[in-house]
Amino acid sequence: MKTAQTVDRRVKFGETHLFFNKRFLVTVRHGSSLSYSSARKRLEREPQLMSQGSAGAIYVVLDTIVDNYLPLLDDFNHQLNSLEEEVLAETFHPTTIQRLYELKLELTKLRIAASPMADIVAQLLRTRKELVTKKIQPYLRDVHDHALRLNDGIDTIREMLSAAMATNLSLVTLRQGEVVKRLGAWAALLAVPTLVASWYGMNFKFMPELESRWSYGIVIGAVALVCIVLYRSFRKSGWL
Repeated sequence: MKTAQTVDRRVKFGETHLFFNKRFLVTVRHGSSLSYSSARKRLEREPQLMSQGSAGAIYVVLDTIVDNYLPLLDDFNHQLNSLEEEVLAETFHPTTIQRLYELKLELTKLRIAASPMADIVAQLLRTRKELVTKKIQPYLRDVHDHALRLNDGIDTIREMLSAAMATNLSLVTLRQGEVVKRLGAWAALLAVPTLVASWYGMNFKFMPELESRWSYGIVIGAVALVCIVLYRSFRKSGWL
């Protein structure tokens, strides 16, 4: 069975191997795994489980492993809630999408580690009748239900993470589109005086209004009028 715990704000995984028969249960831990002293204390507190021999001890160990996943799931949910505020913020932070990706990656590893638990318990219920007594089977079914709910909870948070990542990318694209629209509107406003000035800067001899006394003012007024009309049109359409 895969075990998990938080070490330095990262999820670390380990393994627990069970060797048992009717008379004994031996647990062997590798990697990151919490101590099973709490399972032993629980057995000492609950004589009805102790009376079931190794079957009762198996249930307590399995239940402890599944329960140790729940704080990790709560921590992922809390991190997601804090990141949702950053996703919907007005300013874009590149670290937000990076943290979302890292969180989804860790959650995927957690799903891979936790998913076999339900199969292991189901296998015990099906094929180990001589070791798993009828009195302990309801307890193991409870562990099986907890494992299924754990997997469902992980899948739910993964879907929410995917939705948050998609929302973040959509908002970034939308904000970039707004910036492009504003730049395009200002470029159009600047293009009008640039175009007129380029015409009259070619120094041709025969051009309209060159000899008129009011030519300079008329050209400036016409350019200003066109710019004002364009500006109001862009403001009305939401480009500025």
